[in-house]
Amino acid sequence: MPAIVHPATSTAPRRPRETAKRGHDDPVNSSALIGWYERQARDLPWRRDGVTAWHILMSEIMLQQTPVVRVAPIWEQWVARWPVPSAMAAASQGEVLRAWGKLGYPRRALRLHECAGRLATDHDDEVPTDVEVLLGLPGIGAYTARAVACFAYGQRVPVVDTNVRRVIARAVHGAAEPGNPSTNRDLADAEALLPRVRARAAVFSAALMELGATVCTARTPDCARCPLEDCAWVLAGRPEHTGPPRKVQKFAGTDRQVRGRLMDVLRESHGPVERARLDQVWLSDTTQRDRALVSLLVDGLVEQTDDGLFALAGEG
Repeated sequence: MPAIVHPATSTAPRRPRETAKRGHDDPVNSSALIGWYERQARDLPWRRDGVTAWHILMSEIMLQQTPVVRVAPIWEQWVARWPVPSAMAAASQGEVLRAWGKLGYPRRALRLHECAGRLATDHDDEVPTDVEVLLGLPGIGAYTARAVACFAYGQRVPVVDTNVRRVIARAVHGAAEPGNPSTNRDLADAEALLPRVRARAAVFSAALMELGATVCTARTPDCARCPLEDCAWVLAGRPEHTGPPRKVQKFAGTDRQVRGRLMDVLRESHGPVERARLDQVWLSDTTQRDRALVSLLVDGLVEQTDDGLFALAGEG
């Protein structure tokens, strides 16, 4: 799940009070949505006072395809352990991978470690404010760059994740589900909804995500709680989705599960381990197990020592 953050740094907007006149330039009723957000937003740790752009960047990376409930305790540990990029850059890859725990997709941890090094050496230990500069950092894609610019610095930039795409599909286009992702189209759709006032735009973006995460959900939308009274999908009678069914990612029995079990062994060890220990984690399909191990080596998450042992990156 992508990050749903209230702008939190000293440069970010705070509870805007100006009102916006509704019309064709405000199809989603930004005032109603912002008001709802200020009353109903979840109390998530990365929304609180004192959170820096670096802390928000860490939350954004962690929250990719990972539920909030799993991220929050790990994020708080990381903020305490690595409060600035240079602190993480001074740690080894293995330390960062071990601290990543069971968040999944551990390549994100390696990329964040690499990003911390770049921030420490090239940006005076600060996270840049500009989207284009952010895009030049390791592991920072189109969504993350805009999310940091918006949520950490209060910039008026469209931020689009799965939740935002779903809300726009329903509220604006009257469709139960969004179509296939299209970066240009999706950003244009979100841009068209942003309030003109920068302070309102940043909070509106956070509110749009919060609505999709908590009310306008994929399987059980709670339309009775929605602040958007003119939702095109509801006004059309909530028509069923007529496109191809959503693909549900499975985990059990996949290479991802095998990779995770191999990583568990290495994270819990105090040094390199023998191949025999790794072989024990997946006996039902040795070909799949070998493939998973090779992929971890190729991805740079695992190293093999000269004497044939296996360890986390940087610990071999």
